[in-house]
Amino acid sequence: MASTSGTSRRKVLLGGLTLGALGAAAYARPKIIGQNHKPYFKEMGEALDRARFAQPTLVLDKTLLEQNIAQLSKHIGSQFDYRIVAKSLPSIPLLETVMKGAGTQRLMLFHQPFLNQVAQQIPQADVLMGKPLPVASAENFYRALSKDSNFDHASQLQWLLDTPTRVRQYQSLAQRLGITMQINIELDVGLHRGGVNQADELREILSVIEAGPALSLSGFMGYEPHVAKLPGDKLASRDKAMKVYSEMLAVAREVTGRNLDELTLNGAGSPTYRLYNNAAVPLNELSAGSCLVKPSDFDTPELADHRPAAFIATPVIKALDHLELPGPAGVGKLMTLWNPNRQKTFFTYGGYWKANAASPEGLSLNPLFGRSSNQEMYNGSQRIDLKADDWVFLRPTQSESVFLQFGEIAVYEHGEIVDRWPVLSETLGAA
Repeated sequence: MASTSGTSRRKVLLGGLTLGALGAAAYARPKIIGQNHKPYFKEMGEALDRARFAQPTLVLDKTLLEQNIAQLSKHIGSQFDYRIVAKSLPSIPLLETVMKGAGTQRLMLFHQPFLNQVAQQIPQADVLMGKPLPVASAENFYRALSKDSNFDHASQLQWLLDTPTRVRQYQSLAQRLGITMQINIELDVGLHRGGVNQADELREILSVIEAGPALSLSGFMGYEPHVAKLPGDKLASRDKAMKVYSEMLAVAREVTGRNLDELTLNGAGSPTYRLYNNAAVPLNELSAGSCLVKPSDFDTPELADHRPAAFIATPVIKALDHLELPGPAGVGKLMTLWNPNRQKTFFTYGGYWKANAASPEGLSLNPLFGRSSNQEMYNGSQRIDLKADDWVFLRPTQSESVFLQFGEIAVYEHGEIVDRWPVLSETLGAA
């Protein structure tokens, strides 16, 4: 028989373990959070109501956009030219606003239908393609190019090419159409997504370009977003990428016998453009686009002085003061008991965007209900007072695909919706 003192010790020990477990559970239990719209989003919602918006809408704060343009211009300074990455800002009026604010005509495009629209509507643009396109896409561009367009493709358009095979394809097209194409060569400076990083391959490409009048060398492009993501010294990673760039330029000078400094020597992007301030590098122009609207994927130390300028606004369709889930009874109650931030339920008009809830603060997707592009479920605490037809605001994680999902951009300035900017068509100009 166990002694009385032994039994007491076990009771004390078990009691201590139980209290410890309860204490750990209480510590792990989510703390209640959440608050209603702060004045910025409250005023934006009121502006949308006055403008009679009632569906998911991409809202662009023009004042913050202009502040971001000013920050970018200050950082780039006079050392480099600036090329706007159009896929991140896919709207003609938006591109024109950035071009005017940054004092540049240089655009980087990635999609043949976008190229045709820019050629027609911004005929003064200097265009560098940002990825190698199938030669059929290039032919579609020329077929769809309006005869009355003032866009001079021979001098204002650079096709980005990456392999000897693709260069020969473009050479054949240029000969067949009786035109001259400017060719910019993609360099692999460490991203390893394609492009040239071998001297022999570059020599072969240059020999094709130099062989006749169909093609002309217009420059080089080396994209290096990996520099911002690799662990360790970012400047050392930058220098490693620029060493490859310089080595390829040395080969090109040897083959062509030309001074390449007047060609387009492009690099960088939103994640890395700040790393080139006062740096001795072979580039003469930097590209960026996303940092001007700053989706959340670009919340980095290098972009700390850029501000989020774009949000998705979507109406609340249904507001419930409880959480009820399909399946076994009581699951919603148990989830609410554990997490006070699931006490209320809100279904929004649409959803499943590349975006996260921004306002009211404290909203979160329900992990058991799942995602929906028709009516997305969000939960919140009792601190959040939303009713049907109120607005929920989400911050995109990226801009390039998200902007295209809403048909037009609601331009917000000084507390009002002041304009509606159409986005670029993804099919216009296709053969």
